[in-house]
Amino acid sequence: MRKQSLPSRWARMNVTRGFAGRPRVHNPGLPPGQYDAGDDWPVLSAEVTPDLTPADWAFRIDGLVAEPRTWDWDGARALPGSVYEGDIHCVTSWSKFGVRFGGVSLDAFLEVVRPEASATHAVAYSHTGYTTNLPLGDLTGGRAWIAWEYDGKPLAAEHGGPARLLVPHLYFWKSAKWIAGIHLLDHDEPGFWEQNGYHSRGNPWEEQRYSGD
Repeated sequence: MRKQSLPSRWARMNVTRGFAGRPRVHNPGLPPGQYDAGDDWPVLSAEVTPDLTPADWAFRIDGLVAEPRTWDWDGARALPGSVYEGDIHCVTSWSKFGVRFGGVSLDAFLEVVRPEASATHAVAYSHTGYTTNLPLGDLTGGRAWIAWEYDGKPLAAEHGGPARLLVPHLYFWKSAKWIAGIHLLDHDEPGFWEQNGYHSRGNPWEEQRYSGD
């Protein structure tokens, strides 16, 4: 992957109004350095929101797997449904409590492709070309989803619809919008923000925002 230099940490982010500047009140349920966004859900994207319909969407898992597989919209939705109810945390310091996403646990997809024993990491990539890296352990055991609903409604395009990766225990840049696929590897391979100074893993409770944290 070619490293892209940025003029500043968030200079190339598309950001909605109000994602910063909220007064910070201590809340024991917040990871360090975060504030409660309340009813707001700020929109932050490294790329322009694509015009992607469910009919155009597909999701593939390949790399170190026994049986690479691509699902279309109907095929993915035919898998057993799963719901995440909890919190999400953005590296730009906002957190949102009590969210509800609907979709399919990533475990259901991985059961089909059967990761090889040598697979330790993954690169998730979007239909826009965005990438992010994750340890495989952060994607298994009921910790990650392919989500297409939010609060009982179709996921809005600006939030990653028709479907996004959801890895809520990590900072939200790891939950790649407009998810197109996951490539399994036997080594770590940095994605877009990781190449530009962000932490390889991104655990909000350890405040792993930037490389070296």
